[in-house]
Amino acid sequence: MRLPIRPDLSVIVLCYRSGGAARSFAAGISEALLDAGIHSYQLVLVGNYVPGSVDTTPEIVRELAASDPRIVCSAVAKQGMMGWDMRSGLALATGECLAVIDGDGQVLVEDLVRVYRLLREQGLDLAKMYRRQRGDGLKRKLFSFVLNGLFHLLFPGLPVRDINAKPKILTRSAYERMNLQSTDWFIDAEMLIQARRLGLRIGEIETEFLGLTGRRSFVRMAAVFEFLRNLFRHWIQELRRGRR
Repeated sequence: MRLPIRPDLSVIVLCYRSGGAARSFAAGISEALLDAGIHSYQLVLVGNYVPGSVDTTPEIVRELAASDPRIVCSAVAKQGMMGWDMRSGLALATGECLAVIDGDGQVLVEDLVRVYRLLREQGLDLAKMYRRQRGDGLKRKLFSFVLNGLFHLLFPGLPVRDINAKPKILTRSAYERMNLQSTDWFIDAEMLIQARRLGLRIGEIETEFLGLTGRRSFVRMAAVFEFLRNLFRHWIQELRRGRR
């Protein structure tokens, strides 16, 4: 099958320690896109790993990439956390639009189509979900409420309710105007801070966030404190930019 050099949509799937679930999730995304009439797409499966860990994900994403010309993968030793994985996937993506979605099963694959249509129909630069209903625990909900409130206090004016929610989709031109640097959990917030600075057109629609099954969340208290440090550091940087 001959594929376009630049597909309409690249979907970066963050598969860290997904194991065999990466197969079914990738298949579900392909099915949802084809059912919606979206045939020009690419899947970028990010299965980066921690050296010395027992993780079958790298082998699985390599196998999927070898068997399907629509799929490419990143399966290398990690040099950071989620932000580094996202950036390694974005670097491989060739599409006109770039989507990022978690591969842990908490996000409905149908939402990918909904967000993509929102981006296209409204001529947006960036489109995303917000989690109206959440299946995760009280602690995660409380963290999200506090961090979102603080984010909007420091960076007012963004038409978003839920900074970390995915899928997120942005145009290639918007992505190429950004300079994402985060290697940790802050990258979603960094993307929106830069979108605010650039004056991008942003849209958001609601979704239901499913509960996590099969494992515990990778987000720990240390990640929350790390997020807060990054938030205030970027706030100070934006204040300095405003003075110039």
